[in-house]
Amino acid sequence: MSALDASLTAAHAEVKAEIARTDNKTGLLLAFIGALLAGVWTVAKDASLPAVALVVGGMGVALLVAAAGLLLRAVRPNLGGDRPVGFPRWATLTADQIRTELDEDKRAQHIANLSRIAVCKFTNLRRAVDVTCVAGVLLIVGAVIAVGGAL
Repeated sequence: MSALDASLTAAHAEVKAEIARTDNKTGLLLAFIGALLAGVWTVAKDASLPAVALVVGGMGVALLVAAAGLLLRAVRPNLGGDRPVGFPRWATLTADQIRTELDEDKRAQHIANLSRIAVCKFTNLRRAVDVTCVAGVLLIVGAVIAVGGAL
């Protein structure tokens, strides 16, 4: 195995692993947001809250829903755009065409495409974390207002 071959194999595995890590983090955060929304609903549905607490808490809930949307966007399947390589393209080929396709080393192209997908996923995950943090602050402020009265 040449140095280039080893490097391509390692880079390909690294990008695929990064996508898997990002998807795992996204799933965990999506579950956390769902639990948080359920908890907020359970606490707030029967409570008599001041209008300010409702507004601030409502903004927090809206941000949590927006964060969930970003997370769903992060896990949305992306098969490589208009010119996919590898797996998505194989679905359109015959067995002989797949053999011909696999005779060529297209790992560099796969790495580039997978890296773009990974960056998009990571960007959406990072934005969702930021939005979730802001939502958490708003929910805490709303809870303080509800417990201590309007500011």
